[in-house]
Amino acid sequence: MSGREIKYIKEAFETNWIAPLGPNVDAFEKEIANYLGVSDAAAVSSGTAAIHLALSLLDIKQGDIVFCSTLTFVASANPILYQGAVPIFIDSEPDSWNMSPIALKKAMEDAYKSGKLPKAVIVVHLYGQSAKMDEIITLCNQYGVPIIEDAAESLGSFYKGKPSGTLGKFGVYSFNGNKIISTSSGGMLVSDDRELINKARFLATQAKDPAPHYQHSTLGFNYRMSNILAGIGRGQLEVLEERVKARRLLFERYKNELGLLPGVTFMPELIETSTNRWLTALTINESVTGFPKDYLLKSLADENIEARPVWKPLHMQPLFEGTKYYPHTENMNVSEDLFEGGLCLPSGSNMTIEDQNRVIAIVKNCLKVKV
Repeated sequence: MSGREIKYIKEAFETNWIAPLGPNVDAFEKEIANYLGVSDAAAVSSGTAAIHLALSLLDIKQGDIVFCSTLTFVASANPILYQGAVPIFIDSEPDSWNMSPIALKKAMEDAYKSGKLPKAVIVVHLYGQSAKMDEIITLCNQYGVPIIEDAAESLGSFYKGKPSGTLGKFGVYSFNGNKIISTSSGGMLVSDDRELINKARFLATQAKDPAPHYQHSTLGFNYRMSNILAGIGRGQLEVLEERVKARRLLFERYKNELGLLPGVTFMPELIETSTNRWLTALTINESVTGFPKDYLLKSLADENIEARPVWKPLHMQPLFEGTKYYPHTENMNVSEDLFEGGLCLPSGSNMTIEDQNRVIAIVKNCLKVKV
């Protein structure tokens, strides 16, 4: 917490606005929309809820197909199953670790030939790095398929001058406890289509009809954000730029100290993009280092330092066994390679230089490099 949140929380208590409605919710939505330069935003209970609402608003139903990035957390794809739709997973590409336009092109061509195009494409901006949106938008426009940007991890990142999450039909953000700014739990759905965002608010509030009694003609959800949590979000949003600066500085220190070591490769940053570096991610090439990434993870854990593997690709998850998947190329599965050697180092905005030096020393020790 930054300390600025308490002002808004206190206001919520003093005015007795503690429900999933209220001045903080309204203000947080406006402040996020203004920051992103979009027409409107709806504050909801999680990023997952925001994806689910986006799919509902696009009228995705039982049996419909939705393309989704494979290298991501399961929450990106679970809402596809909520709707009874069928996910098809798209591999990553090496330049951004995000959705491969090459694989997407092949998937679109096959879908067009079969007469069943996807009803949406969910593009994930992994660890804060934007995907190759120009290529992806061109492909999706060619086939008339709307894009949902899962920008859960990329608030504060930019693609060619535009905020990540503002280039598709919908953008989705998460304010979970581990994100660059947090409301403890929460999310935001954004769009330039005000009518659809208003409908999202309606659906997220149990789809209550405008009647003096409780009347419901449409299936709705209990997805609205509380006024207290929105107050936390308002205080957090005020320090977003500081958080991005801190995380980018952490990344630069890691890269300067470790980037030239044999077998270590850091997640790249696309030209004309600026990532918030939500997490500092790298790969360990076992054939060069002589040890797998798990050895480094254990070495850090032995010193009470938590690091994590990169996301396990969704097409490899038991939940999605048998689901169709398109690799980057016939002989190249980028997401699988990244999972095999990839890990995320401690990246908290409040990490001290001393904390970071401990991590760096352990990595160097594993590589037998003199500290």
